[in-house]
Amino acid sequence: MPAEDSNRRPLKTRSAAWAQHLAAILVRAGASPNAISITSVLFAVAGAVLLLRAATLPGLLAAALCIQLRLLCNMLDGMVAIEGGLRSATGALYNEIPDRIGDSLFIVALGYAAAAPAVGWYGALVAAVTAYIRVLGGALGQAQDFRGPMAKPHRMFVATLGCIAGAVEVQWNGTHWSLLGAAWIIAIGATLTCVTRTAAIARRLGAAGP
Repeated sequence: MPAEDSNRRPLKTRSAAWAQHLAAILVRAGASPNAISITSVLFAVAGAVLLLRAATLPGLLAAALCIQLRLLCNMLDGMVAIEGGLRSATGALYNEIPDRIGDSLFIVALGYAAAAPAVGWYGALVAAVTAYIRVLGGALGQAQDFRGPMAKPHRMFVATLGCIAGAVEVQWNGTHWSLLGAAWIIAIGATLTCVTRTAAIARRLGAAGP
């Protein structure tokens, strides 16, 4: 595996024909990978506002859509940069910082929508720590470790399911247990992810010797 690929999150959807076609369209249109990264934050802001202000059937479904559009931007920025040959000196910054902002916005807002802000804040904090541990492994000379059980795609999958289930629940019963469940799953799962990534780094460092 090339060095640049070993530090890139493995995503099966990159090889999908529709994803490659969409990336090619963006390259031909002259889209900047960094601008795509910024667009992901705009979707995160929109989704967070919907969770905070419109936790209703249409609002939660729209929030779920914003989560997926954010992930789509996160995939396409890298495809346009690498496959499209448009990498820049600041690309790594635009790849990481919008991710952390987007994660925090969605997870914190999910906690508030579920009437459990502390769970949301804790989930956002520990989600950021998972990324810190991954990058720390890279700084120690290892390939960055994207393992779960609650890496970014998993967190956003749980948040999406929580919003969709929550939309049905709020329409049927007027409650937000689905959102609360999603917030807890993200918080606990991200904590476990910190443990698994740290343990993996420690094993590899130990195997490498003094």
